[in-house]
Amino acid sequence: MSPTPQERRAARHQTGAGSDTPAVRRGPSGGRKKPITVDAIVSTAFAIVESEGYEALTMRRLAVALETGPSSLYAHVVNKEDLDELLIGRLSAEIDLPTPDPARWREQLIGVCTQLRDQYLRYPGISQAAFAAAPSNLDTLRVSEGLLAIVLAGGVEPQVAAWAVDSLTLYVNAHSLEVSVANSRLKRNDDDWVVGRDEMLRRFAALPETFPQTKRYASELTAGTTADRFHFTINLMINGLPGAHQEGQTPPS
Repeated sequence: MSPTPQERRAARHQTGAGSDTPAVRRGPSGGRKKPITVDAIVSTAFAIVESEGYEALTMRRLAVALETGPSSLYAHVVNKEDLDELLIGRLSAEIDLPTPDPARWREQLIGVCTQLRDQYLRYPGISQAAFAAAPSNLDTLRVSEGLLAIVLAGGVEPQVAAWAVDSLTLYVNAHSLEVSVANSRLKRNDDDWVVGRDEMLRRFAALPETFPQTKRYASELTAGTTADRFHFTINLMINGLPGAHQEGQTPPS
């Protein structure tokens, strides 16, 4: 008897990508189409997200792209949440994790967070798939393991380190989603929602006097690029960790 999708999912968690038996194509075109595999499903899903955005990715849309029916997909993935896990796992597999260095742990942490952000921004809105998901995929767990090791190398107490990793990844996910939404609206020429700095300054200047701080510090409120704000926030979070070693300082033995 062929393994169930749930058994396939469990096997992936135990061995990584695991083996994937192609589904048999039925019908007159069965012999001419490429077999359906988990890898083909994930690759096609990425192509949809890259061209149409994450919101366009449904099991039905994916089935159409693969020239099959949704039931064929469920022979390989449990549901949309399982597909989301596979997508984030594929992106996580591309992250380069350094060997934790107590003298450079902050730099290393920023580097991994930046890699995650860049991976998410390749596929508009895909960081939604990482929200509220238990990190059970081995490729995804590899990244959280690497982040935790880096923070611990910085001398941070384990409980604080664990919550720090959760907070950092949550911020990276949220930042990436916001940028993706803004870029999507720009492509639609949705000027009512996405405006430039000059327009924001004009709007702030036109505010009534009940907003004195916003009017006075409009320049500061609108300064910096998206990347500037990303690195400011990541640095702010890291530098605020209690008990962390300073850069270049060797932790006590």
